[in-house]
Amino acid sequence: MNWELFGICCYVIGMVYVGYVVSKKIKTDDDYFLAGRSLGPFLGTFSIFATWFGAESCIGTSGNVLRVGISGTHADPFGYALCIMLMAMFFAKVLWDKQITTLPDLFRKRFSPSAEKLAALIMIPSSLVWAGAQIRAFGQIIHVTSDFNVNVAISVAALVVIIYTMFGGLLADAYNDLIQGVAIIIGLIILFVVLVMGLGGPEAAWQMVKPESLDFFKTEETSWMARWEMWLVPILGSLMSQELVSRVSASKSAKVAVHSAWRASFIYLIVGFFPVAIGLLGHAYHPNLSESDSIMPLLAKQHLNVFLYVIFVGALVAAILSTVDSTLLAVSALATHNLLYPHLPNLSEKRKVLIARVGVLLSGAVAYGITFSSDSVTEMVETASSLGGPTILVMVCFALFTKIGNHVSALVAMSTSLVVWFTSHFVIEAEAPVIWTVLSCLGSYLLTVPFVSKVEEAVLTASPQDN
Repeated sequence: MNWELFGICCYVIGMVYVGYVVSKKIKTDDDYFLAGRSLGPFLGTFSIFATWFGAESCIGTSGNVLRVGISGTHADPFGYALCIMLMAMFFAKVLWDKQITTLPDLFRKRFSPSAEKLAALIMIPSSLVWAGAQIRAFGQIIHVTSDFNVNVAISVAALVVIIYTMFGGLLADAYNDLIQGVAIIIGLIILFVVLVMGLGGPEAAWQMVKPESLDFFKTEETSWMARWEMWLVPILGSLMSQELVSRVSASKSAKVAVHSAWRASFIYLIVGFFPVAIGLLGHAYHPNLSESDSIMPLLAKQHLNVFLYVIFVGALVAAILSTVDSTLLAVSALATHNLLYPHLPNLSEKRKVLIARVGVLLSGAVAYGITFSSDSVTEMVETASSLGGPTILVMVCFALFTKIGNHVSALVAMSTSLVVWFTSHFVIEAEAPVIWTVLSCLGSYLLTVPFVSKVEEAVLTASPQDN
């Protein structure tokens, strides 16, 4: 009997059961997407941590360190930990005070319904790619622990994740995140200790680490702009993601939102060092491994007994499920709450929840298709972070902290930056598309300010509702 696969199945069934139980408490779309704004300190902290600590944090980071050393840790754990810190420092209280369901709600209040819809359309692809990365990582775990080939394993993973997410919404996600966060920490500690002891103890293990792997500032003849780009992608790209904003909005109070983000960032930073250490030790065990993203599950399978391996695989599954369900919920929230519901004003709350669950189903199907677009989990996550996130961050800063510009400025800036990102990323393959995207968004917004008053006056004059 395959006890590892059996353990994964039991773990997933348990998570689905939690979702089913919590689903009985869901009466409105606010319950579904924001847990009734009821998250306390523990649920809030671990929900942020577990949502962010996903496939790239475990599998992707250890694989990156195995390939290039700790210079490959610009995103994890440092970039994303700093991202959460910035949320706690500058944005959590202000966003909570706005009492929004999704970030585009802020665009509707500050700019216009058109800006709201464009923001939602910009944000949705990012979450879909991120979900695809998590599903791929889940599939790799199933592949390592069973006889399924990679494609079949990814398909099974997608089905499990979609079913799991549809039931309980954010409240079930938060309860599971608490369980999953603890499982992640325990699983990583177990594997790290076993690997160190397998090499003869801490001192012997340290001697096995390749010295060149410890060069944090090692570069591959890249320019300063490219190096800045590596750091800015996780920070600028994820700071205003719906996944993070929803945790802030779902907190009981602004104080809980701020403190939860601070605690989550420190936990993320500390726990994030374990995948880095495992990647550094990977050379001692598999110096010629071709599929570097497989190093963590492979080491666990080879060096843990059945009981400990089941615990560890459960931790990896926890890390992935806690991230992917959040991304699918985020896509459903953006698509239904901001794009669909405004055109269906008479929907009952029961019907809204049903549509939200269908939105999760469709989002999962699209994410499943995206899963096959890349072989690298980390590459997919970094693409997701750079897609739309920097633009949204610039616009949120204008919306929250200034009265400069209006909906014309917002529409021009978002449209311009989207074109610049696509062109720099795919057409000319610029080395720093995120930096150019931010500069184009900022510049185009400010350039419209001298003219927006006249443009808005002309638009309002021509509007039928003024007749």
